[in-house]
Amino acid sequence: MQPKKIIVGITGASGAPYALRLIERLAEAECEIHLVVSPLGRRLLSDECGLSRLDANELTGGRAPQLQVHNENDLGGPLASGSFQHDGMVVVPCSGNTLSKIAYGLTDNQLQRAALVALKERRRLILAHRETPLSRVDIEAMRAATLAGAIVLPLSPGFYLNPTELHHLVDFMVARIMDLLQVPHAILPTWEEHQLTQRAERRSGDSKNQASGHGEPYPPAQKRA
Repeated sequence: MQPKKIIVGITGASGAPYALRLIERLAEAECEIHLVVSPLGRRLLSDECGLSRLDANELTGGRAPQLQVHNENDLGGPLASGSFQHDGMVVVPCSGNTLSKIAYGLTDNQLQRAALVALKERRRLILAHRETPLSRVDIEAMRAATLAGAIVLPLSPGFYLNPTELHHLVDFMVARIMDLLQVPHAILPTWEEHQLTQRAERRSGDSKNQASGHGEPYPPAQKRA
């Protein structure tokens, strides 16, 4: 099978760890990654992760041949052409400014142009929006982008898997993005797997309680009179 070809765009909304973790995970999945970063996206990587340059080897965990960095100012670059075949594009994090420009067909750089090309070619486009709260401008732009064919994915990690470390929250959203890109991964258990684990843990706990004589469904203080 040919490796999946994925475009990753990074803009200036806070959330650089999501982008870096996604690139690392895509590289682990042997994807061909095409990276384009806006000027504010580069500042974001520096401010939040201390990255002064885009080093392919560092970004991919030693898999440099799988990553190609594109010039965001080149509106005539390969990502701006409909003939550039790929399996999906994700903008992560996606600022409100970038989301609005994509939603209304405005292009200032190759990242935005690549997103519009993905829409016109009916390819998967994921806009991982992070900013909060939302103004009516944001909401209308999300609606317009959705009607145009994009998937708006707010970076809002869940807590039902009982995260205990920061990277668990990052991985939660990275897993959702990879699911939408249809890239196989083993980052997190599925909801079904999580439920099966919970049932097994409950059965194990009930057995221990019964063996110790504490198998009642509620603690004594919670029992009804």
